Amino acid sequence: MKFNNNLEDFDAFGDEHIGSCENTPLRSDAFKLTNDEKIDIIKDDVRHIMETLGLDLTDDSLRGTPNRVAKMFVNEIFGGLDPKKRPSASTFENKYKYGEMLVEKNITVYSTCEHHLLPIVGRAHVAYISNGTVVGLSKMNRIVDYYAKRPQVQERLTIQIVKELQEVLGTKDVACVIDAKHLCVNSRGIRDIESSTVTSEFGGKFKDMATRREFLDYIKLDTQF
Repeated sequence: MKFNNNLEDFDAFGDEHIGSCENTPLRSDAFKLTNDEKIDIIKDDVRHIMETLGLDLTDDSLRGTPNRVAKMFVNEIFGGLDPKKRPSASTFENKYKYGEMLVEKNITVYSTCEHHLLPIVGRAHVAYISNGTVVGLSKMNRIVDYYAKRPQVQERLTIQIVKELQEVLGTKDVACVIDAKHLCVNSRGIRDIESSTVTSEFGGKFKDMATRREFLDYIKLDTQF
């Protein structure tokens, strides 16, 4: 799709739910401000949005909303933008010589669609085949959570999880499938509350159809890839 750098083009692009690259698009000065400085700026921006909508911020229920939203953005739902929060995934020697597939399934995914800043909620299923090292099970959940906590598209999130685990484990034999609901589809636009989006990334031995099918059988996801 060709762009002419006008808002109409980018609005249309956003509704297609396509990621422009596998890396989260960050400016070179993304970490120039401290988290507290970011919160102060975002708080003012949220206040301006609410006032523009006509809300009365002197009301007891709304008075603290700009500050709450700003802290939530920086410290929680977009906390995965901070490289200092990248999980340290220690690996261990596979002393028990387990050579079969290891699957961590039904990892909860809470993310945010970067096109409309609405929630993405679903499950991630991650697998790898050890080439001599293993990683703590909770670290797989932490890796999913870290990359989910940023403005995302599901395709990019799936790829980022696989690449991170490939780097940690020193093997290409990693796979990830995510099945998630996007509230930008479920609660606005077409407002289809039943549909969900499935994405996958298969590396190394998981590109083999038999290995891939074994993984999909483990997670009981009857989808053709």
